[in-house]
Amino acid sequence: MIRLLLVDDQALVRGALAALLSLEGDLEVVGEVARGDAVVEACRELRPDVVLMDIEMPGLDGIAATAAVRRALPAVKVLVVTTFGRPGYLRRGMEAGASGFVVKDTPARELADVVRRVAAGLRVVDPALAAESLAAGVNPLTERETGVLRAARTGCTVADIAVALSLSEGTVRNHLSAAIGKTGARTRAEAVRLADERGWLL
Repeated sequence: MIRLLLVDDQALVRGALAALLSLEGDLEVVGEVARGDAVVEACRELRPDVVLMDIEMPGLDGIAATAAVRRALPAVKVLVVTTFGRPGYLRRGMEAGASGFVVKDTPARELADVVRRVAAGLRVVDPALAAESLAAGVNPLTERETGVLRAARTGCTVADIAVALSLSEGTVRNHLSAAIGKTGARTRAEAVRLADERGWLL
């Protein structure tokens, strides 16, 4: 039997995944977790072979949680299963140590097969997402530019961002200008949208 831990902040999604995967004779759901910061402890207690990991969760995002699992329990494989098939998420997820990356609308039979392949030590990535990730390229934003865009995403003014990040307003404007140029945007709002769509702002 392949032991599975489901990690998703939506109970309905966890329940649906558990019901579908439990129909497979060789898969057993041994636990469910709703927060990213509870994953490592659950893995220590339940000893799953594969963790099915969402990305956007409270406590700790799925990419950081993947890295934590891989550090604490290297034998446990992580398969990212997410609604958000963003190229930047894929790249960062694989860099964090995920063995696979698929979107939630993957058919149940196909998902079960991906779980088996990941458990066997293979790396599995949704082909369309892999192609999109290659086309999008590496995230060109610096850490500071990313932070400024994250703050701008909430509609903050330059002055608000400067206070929140302990920067001068001139420095904030410089980072915003650089981020606008790197994303190919015309405005700050467009830069935020494009960076978010590419998975660069998690």
